[in-house]
Amino acid sequence: MSVATALVKAPNARPELAADAVRIALDKAGLAHPNAVLLYLSADFARDPDPAIRAAARAANCLQIAGCTATGLFTEEDWVLDSPAAAAMVLGGGLRLQPPQPGEPVLTLSAPNALDWNWLSAGGERYGGVSGDATGQGPYKVWQAGRGQASGHCELSITGARVRIGLSHGVRPLNAPATLTAVSGHDILAVEGEPALSKLVHELPLGTRNPDRLPLHLLMLGVTYGPPMNALEEGRYHLLPVLASNAHERSITVAARIPVGSRIFWAMRLPQAAEFEMRNLVEGLSADALDEPRFALMFNSTDRGPYFYDGEDRDILQFTRYHPDTPLIGFYGNGEIAHLDGANRLLQYSTVLALFHDHVPA
Repeated sequence: MSVATALVKAPNARPELAADAVRIALDKAGLAHPNAVLLYLSADFARDPDPAIRAAARAANCLQIAGCTATGLFTEEDWVLDSPAAAAMVLGGGLRLQPPQPGEPVLTLSAPNALDWNWLSAGGERYGGVSGDATGQGPYKVWQAGRGQASGHCELSITGARVRIGLSHGVRPLNAPATLTAVSGHDILAVEGEPALSKLVHELPLGTRNPDRLPLHLLMLGVTYGPPMNALEEGRYHLLPVLASNAHERSITVAARIPVGSRIFWAMRLPQAAEFEMRNLVEGLSADALDEPRFALMFNSTDRGPYFYDGEDRDILQFTRYHPDTPLIGFYGNGEIAHLDGANRLLQYSTVLALFHDHVPA
């Protein structure tokens, strides 16, 4: 093997955790030293990750180390939340971390306070995640080439393998797309001429239809793009969190301005829907590949981790069921990055998966 991972946890956030993770991964991969290392550290290291990064570099005898701090980490073998931990993936053989290459997808990591929309929209097709917790606050850090990035973000190409990228929104649509007919700022006023709140309540499952007690943390607004036919089936939609309801105006407030005439639908975050969609994502990305992936990267929402799935991360489980011997590394963050509808997008409550193969059909 030229790729392997390791996840190490302990009661205290010591730099040696990063070194131990690198050494274990090197041993599993049969490498004396790697070409590059992806290193993720728990939030316990966020204020000063430099000692841990240096320890990892010494253990690897390599300066090509990139990664970030995050609230939780995982590999194909385990996940950790709310405990000091380090996760490492060592890359050997012909695999390397390099500055963004023309025509190649760009692995992108960003601290929550460093997100820049001009930067995000430029620089090629991006995939990755935001290092942060659900609040988007905290001293989260990003590093590249073994050094912390003052900009708060990094961008890289992984060369030596072909990548396929997909995402799972993890929601269940509640209705067919309909036309947005009235808005005011971020407030959805009417859909097909009817009050937005009435339309939403009508589509909710029984037991959740009280307009004064909507499960806002589970509700999303979907906006389709491209040809209207089969937009939901083909996954051609963006999702926005539902922020509030207004009983007096019968309106719904969402996280962005949506133009009149858009095709929209209501959706709900449900574990069963997310698990089903994740299974379809893994199978779809792998369906016509000529070989097993050499390794995989996953970027997962903190709000779609083990606690969403009642204590078991079923996104990881779906991946390992299909690819039981493939190294996987990832973290739980405050946003996921993917290229959709011709632009780089910042997602929420989603999972972005990248599979790296030696050979991928054109």
